[in-house]
Amino acid sequence: MSWVAAVARLRARREPGVLVTVATVRGHAPRRAGAKLVVGRTETWGSIGGGKVEAVAVDRARELAGAADPEPELMEFALNDKVTGPHGVQCCGGSVGVLFEPLPVVEAVAVFGVGHVGLELARILARQDLDLHLVDTRPQMLADERLGVLADAVAQIHVHRALLLPEEVLGQLPPGAHVLIMTHDHAEDAALCDAALRTPGLGSIGLIGSSAKWSRFRRRLAAEGGHDAAAIERITTPIGIPGIAGKEPATIAVSVAADLLRTFERRRGRGRGPVPDPVPPAPGAP
Repeated sequence: MSWVAAVARLRARREPGVLVTVATVRGHAPRRAGAKLVVGRTETWGSIGGGKVEAVAVDRARELAGAADPEPELMEFALNDKVTGPHGVQCCGGSVGVLFEPLPVVEAVAVFGVGHVGLELARILARQDLDLHLVDTRPQMLADERLGVLADAVAQIHVHRALLLPEEVLGQLPPGAHVLIMTHDHAEDAALCDAALRTPGLGSIGLIGSSAKWSRFRRRLAAEGGHDAAAIERITTPIGIPGIAGKEPATIAVSVAADLLRTFERRRGRGRGPVPDPVPPAPGAP
């Protein structure tokens, strides 16, 4: 398997890993500069030459993969019989510099409702390195020609054409996924809020709408859904950056995206990547 395919496999599995590259070579070494090794939790693909260097590199890569917010780093290895370690001696006579590039699990975001605001939001989020799930019950909203504006996306786009019960998609989302509810139908929004609170392992839950809408939803979630106050508080509404009051779809989308990116930064700052347990987000604004 090529290193590109190995990196893609890790991403598809939502498994952290590290791309290890021979960056520099001086003198004799097992591999030339550019040789690559991909390290996952239990598997490796490729090789940077075997022996002590590769064994130490695998150990260090797995330490980095398990760190909260790892940074790339460069390690130097002298290949002579004067340098010993837990994996023995490698005495080719030269030295190598090895670059470690962490491959963290990216954030996942699900947008329920790809109308005017949802599509503008998708256009912004598509420029981020994340897994973006788009859900709508209206086939025309997810038509290929309409989503053509996302053709150059950095994000990996997952389209869910949920014709009957969009809340079923919640159980298909990866652990820690952030959910944004902004469908065309208030009844659909209410059903999604109820289902999201019943779905374990989600990240933040955001709902677009007015204070009057949320007052009705709160009462319904408590009376009909049986959710307690603490559970209901997991839903943030309105969503977006406080102080941005514009009603244009693009303006709302920018505000919501900025608030979501701030949520990502808070999670990283607390030493947490995309994890299954929910993280209550700070209140937003219209």
